[in-house]
Amino acid sequence: MNNYFRSITFGLLFSALLFLGAIENESCPISFLALGDSYTIGESVDPDQRWPVLLADSLRSRGFDVEKPDIIAKTGWTTSDLQEAINNENPHSNYDLVSLLIGVNNQYQGLDFKQFEKEFKNLLNQAISFAGGNPQNVFVVSIPNYGVTPFGQEKNPQKITRELRRYNKTARQITQKNDVTFVNITPISENAQHNPALIAEDGLHPSGKMYQQWVSKTLPSILPKLK
Repeated sequence: MNNYFRSITFGLLFSALLFLGAIENESCPISFLALGDSYTIGESVDPDQRWPVLLADSLRSRGFDVEKPDIIAKTGWTTSDLQEAINNENPHSNYDLVSLLIGVNNQYQGLDFKQFEKEFKNLLNQAISFAGGNPQNVFVVSIPNYGVTPFGQEKNPQKITRELRRYNKTARQITQKNDVTFVNITPISENAQHNPALIAEDGLHPSGKMYQQWVSKTLPSILPKLK
């Protein structure tokens, strides 16, 4: 009889522990690391209009518990600058989501394309490592075409468009080879040519309205990762 009651007690205790563990797992908030440059830090928009922040807000509105995004990004950063900043900040390696958007300043500064290719591969590998080594928890965002902006229209927009296509094509190829999602927001950025509301007051960077459109484009690729 004692063995019987001991077995029942152990079973109930074990079930309770499993239940408590399930609750703990369900309540664990989603962590998000965004790596990039001016487009990720949201140059010329309020902090609450940055696209990583808008993405987190959109996920919360769908019932997900999402932490405030960690952002490693700064206006003007090239792939080399981002690499140096990552080395200095040394992020942890268990983020639930990691994004990467980089390269426009390599193009703008006329840097060697092979440098971008090499450093983008390294940055993507690091992004995967920050996501616990799981490429399914990483996504790359394409470089927007600033050639359609008032700023870009004064800087040889045809050349900008042509070169950014090369950057994005290479980024997509590297991304897909690593089983990482590639989100192409470039066509959305090009709508700014006919809709000034999509451009920030500086005449170069996206407005919060455009960033929200990026989020809408990104969500279908992100939601399956969180289920």
